[in-house]
Amino acid sequence: MDKASGPQTEKLGYLGLGLMGIPMTRRLLNAGHDVTVWNRSPGKVAGLVEAGAAPAATPREVATKADIIFMCLLDASAVEQVVFGPDGLAGTDGAGKLAVDFSSIHPDAARAIAARLKQANGMGWIDAPVSGGTKGAEEGTLAVMAGGDAADIERVRPYVLAMARRLTHMGPTGAGQTTKLCNQIISGCSMAVLAEATRLASNAGIDASKLPEALAGGFADSIPLQLFVPRMAQGIHSPPLGHIASILKDLDTVVEVAHDTSTPVPMTALAAQLFRMAKAARGADADALEIYKLSEKRKE
Repeated sequence: MDKASGPQTEKLGYLGLGLMGIPMTRRLLNAGHDVTVWNRSPGKVAGLVEAGAAPAATPREVATKADIIFMCLLDASAVEQVVFGPDGLAGTDGAGKLAVDFSSIHPDAARAIAARLKQANGMGWIDAPVSGGTKGAEEGTLAVMAGGDAADIERVRPYVLAMARRLTHMGPTGAGQTTKLCNQIISGCSMAVLAEATRLASNAGIDASKLPEALAGGFADSIPLQLFVPRMAQGIHSPPLGHIASILKDLDTVVEVAHDTSTPVPMTALAAQLFRMAKAARGADADALEIYKLSEKRKE
């Protein structure tokens, strides 16, 4: 890799082409970057290949072709498999290369994976979970919170900002994941509270879809209010803004980290149980905003 040619010439990889990965990769391609892609389900690769991405058969192949490898995967188990499994990132020379993980996993898992990968092949690691959902991924307005070496984060900044509005260095490895947990406390509890407000409006006979307009500019105004309430009130759940299983995973991680740090999180614990009920009622892959449907009145 020729560092003298400048950071904008580095070759990129992207692993995990789900709700977030596809639009994020498209933004890299639209910015003119060289991107090699891999996904466990090959069918999701075709559209990106048509847009100019190079396909790879394995994560290791991506690592051999790219200097910076982005990934957005379901959970820590999926990250572990992609990094250390057969044909994983650890199976090739990683000196001078960086893995940037947009997945939301336990901070301890991020630190452990980073240390093991560095020892295995010299590859660096940045934990960089995102906030903003699929809408933010499509529009390039994501907020990215990163943990890792400051110089590494500056190296990837121009590429991340092709996919996001903001990249904030929060501290050493694991700090990005801890920051994302703080974000999920606010997001998860907001979904539960907004579902209550929307249901009260509906049950009391007013047009719940007007709540964002009525409350705009007041203390209750927020991006979640403006985005979530209309979707709840109008029953818009496709495409999902996020899956119930994903938010529940993160809220359960909050409760675990809170236990380890002696941090009381009663609101988060309650939100987690509500999403657990929603998972049982609506399914793991249902839109997280279907938490609103838990309080539906039984039809006569």
